[in-house]
Amino acid sequence: MKLITKLVVALIVTLSFQTIKSQTANNAEEKLSLNSGTLDNQFEYVIRRSPNWREYKTVKKIWLYALKAHTLDSLKVLQKQLSDTKIIVNTKQGEIDNLKNNLSTTQTDLATTNEEKNNMALLGMQTSKTNYNVIMWSIISVLLAMLLLFIYKFKGSNSATRHAKHKLSEVEVEFEEHRRIALEREQKVRRQLQDEINKQKS
Repeated sequence: MKLITKLVVALIVTLSFQTIKSQTANNAEEKLSLNSGTLDNQFEYVIRRSPNWREYKTVKKIWLYALKAHTLDSLKVLQKQLSDTKIIVNTKQGEIDNLKNNLSTTQTDLATTNEEKNNMALLGMQTSKTNYNVIMWSIISVLLAMLLLFIYKFKGSNSATRHAKHKLSEVEVEFEEHRRIALEREQKVRRQLQDEINKQKS
């Protein structure tokens, strides 16, 4: 009885897998078409749908003519796109040449302007670029030196603060220990005193 049940279950599972596999293959073939999709999909459609004869595929002539027509249409579209692209490239080349001429003129004007602008204004006074650079780099050097000094001082102060905090925590620990011992001693003395008072009363 168990053997029959196992065989039935195995048969059902096998049939289910076969059904799923065939549905997947059918779905893939349903997506392919001779009259729509890319050329690659159309060729795939012809290859899959053509029957085999020995090691060859026998393809219907009508399919070959349809594929030929679609391929020629695609080639015409590509040739038109190529022609349009060439026109665009030629137009862009003309624009590039025009821009190069404009750039050359602009660079000439810029060189003239740079020669005229040898001096710079600093705090309302005209000064040469060399003097301007010396002054600016001097200011930057002084500011950098001040920054380094500030960092050095800050690190020193920070180190001293950390050391003081560490010492403070040590003192607090010692104080707490001393306080605990003093409290124990005081409690011990009070107990002894209470014992003495109790002895006196007795």
